[in-house]
Parts: sequence; C-alpha cells; structure tokens
Amino acid sequence: MLQHFPFSSGDVGHADFAFQVSVQELKDKMTELMPLIPVLDQYKSDTRTIVQLKEEVRNLSGSLLQIQEEMGAYDYEELQQRVLVLEARLHACMQKLGCGKLTGVSNPITIRASGSRFGSWMTDTMVPSSDSRVWYMDGYYKGRRVLEYRTLNDFITGQNFVQHLLPHPWAGTGHVVFNGSLYYNKYQSNIVVKYHFRSRSVVVQRSLNTAGYNNTFPYSWGGFSDIDFMVDENGLWAVYTTNQNAGNIVVSRMDPITLEILRSWDTGYPKRSAGESFIICGTLYVTNSHLAGAKIYFAYYTNTSSYEYTDIPFHNQYSHISMLDYNPRERVLYTWNNGHQVIYNVTLFHVIKTSGEL
Repeated sequence: MLQHFPFSSGDVGHADFAFQVSVQELKDKMTELMPLIPVLDQYKSDTRTIVQLKEEVRNLSGSLLQIQEEMGAYDYEELQQRVLVLEARLHACMQKLGCGKLTGVSNPITIRASGSRFGSWMTDTMVPSSDSRVWYMDGYYKGRRVLEYRTLNDFITGQNFVQHLLPHPWAGTGHVVFNGSLYYNKYQSNIVVKYHFRSRSVVVQRSLNTAGYNNTFPYSWGGFSDIDFMVDENGLWAVYTTNQNAGNIVVSRMDPITLEILRSWDTGYPKRSAGESFIICGTLYVTNSHLAGAKIYFAYYTNTSSYEYTDIPFHNQYSHISMLDYNPRERVLYTWNNGHQVIYNVTLFHVIKTSGEL
C-alpha cells in the first residue's frame, strides 16, 4: 500500500519526491499483478469473469500511465488522490484473485523461541507492506504488557521495541491487530475491547452477549481461550460459543469500528473438541487437537452455511499449540507453539464461480 506523506506549500520538492516514490511502489505492484493474466486463461468455465478481470488489469495499467503523463497538469494533492483511488481498485482486484479453498499447509518455520508455554504474536493484517511491526503478548491471562517491535528482524533479535500497558488485562490468546488497533477479550468477562496503539487508549468495548468466558467454552487446551478474534480477506470475526447452542462453535462477523455483530453462524462443531481454529476467505478451519498428530479436520463455509470434514496434515513440531491465526496480508498462519513463535505458508485452490464472482 502507499505511504501517506505530509504536504505543505514549503515542501513542494519533498512532496514531488514522495509522490514519485508512491507511483513507483504502485507500478511495482502492477508488475507483480500482470503475470496473473495468463493464469486466469486456464479457467475456461467462466469466460465473462476472466475477460472482466483481464480488462480491469489493463485499465489499471493505463490509468497509471495516464497519471504519470499528467503529473505536470495537476497539483500534488489531486494527483495523490487519484493514485489512492487507483490503488483501491488494484487492491479490490487482487483480493478477488487471492481467495480460495485451503488445500495444504507447509512445514513450520520457527521464527523465535521465547516466552512461556502460552502466548500470542502477530503483525497487523491491514497496513502498508512497508509496515513490518510485530506485536508480542506473553501468557494467556491477566497480562497487560504488549511489546511492539519495529521489524520482524528486531523481533527475532529482541531489540528495538516499545511497550504498551493495556488498561484492562486480557484473557486467552485469541488477540488480533487490525488497522492499528488490538482486539482482545477482557479478563474474567465476555467483554471485547478495541485498543488503539497510536492514542494508547481503549476506543470501544462491548459485551459479547451470552458468550462463554473464564474457561466455560475454551479450546481443548484451556487457557481462557473462550473468545478468539480473527481477521481474513472479509474483515473482523469472533469465534466463541454459548450455553444456548450447547457449546458448539459460533462464528460472527463484526464491525471493526463499533464491535457490533453483523451476522452469526452456528457451525455445529463442539469447541472443547477443537485444538485451535482460523479463518481464510470466510471459511473457518478447525484442528482436531492442540497436540502432536493434529490435522485440519473440519471446515465451515459461511458463504453457503455448510460444512465438511477435511484431512489436511498439520505438522505440530513442538507438540502444544496455544494460538493459531491467519494473516490475509501475508498469506501465512501465525502460531505460538510451546514457547516457539512459528509461521506456516498455506496453499489455496482458486475457484471461479459460475455466478461471475471469484
């Protein structure tokens, strides 16, 4: 994504340079997207969709060239706005191409060994690619200290971090960082909290009515993991369960601004039998254990309100997973595995639907 550069009348030279950098970043992303055109050609089942996407990619390239040619005819702010609009169109196109059904998970890649047996670590799921900050939360209950590392390399070496002290302690490890804010479950309650890092303040908190808490409906490993936040290509989700649905997993889409529930699905899968879970492209994937020998055993499709049992191998190298989350920006799974911070690459099978949507 593009960086936002401050602008004043006395900084014309700096603004022009910043705009050139922004245009170059966008041009580089276009270069990455162009090879997808021949990939689309193999999907003959929906010619109309293929033609539309190919034309959109070509239009995006033409718009970028037009902006570059017209740089002298517009002031910086107007040009920057046109680039932002173009970037939004590009992002929407890439998102359509990116979603698919999970078919495989790579072998684990250990990033660091640190902290206790249980914890959570993550990067922001919705920031420019140049922002590589890492957040680190050791422990599964009563914790308030969040460490923010400047880069992944700094996290690996344990250097260059700042500390955030949350006003309310957390429960579980189901936290997520989304668009500059931390979403987490407040300790000993079913209250969910949105904490904004820049202002160092709670922006909103809301009770997730009827949701179990305090180890009422955790994953099989326990650890107050009753409420689990997730983010995928569609936005913010909460995974939890209630007495009313007999302890089965509920998946809810949430408004990231107000924390209101937009829609919920009862998956029918008992949460206490699940090791961990994550969401990719609106599909909840559930592991059958948090221990060694686990596999991705169950998938619930929110777009069709249907499910199936799966058999996707999942190598649990350190034998005790207490956090598992998908990052749609990086297309990887983040895991806390027995005091090790681990990532997995995922393989998605892309399907073009006959309705004309990807």
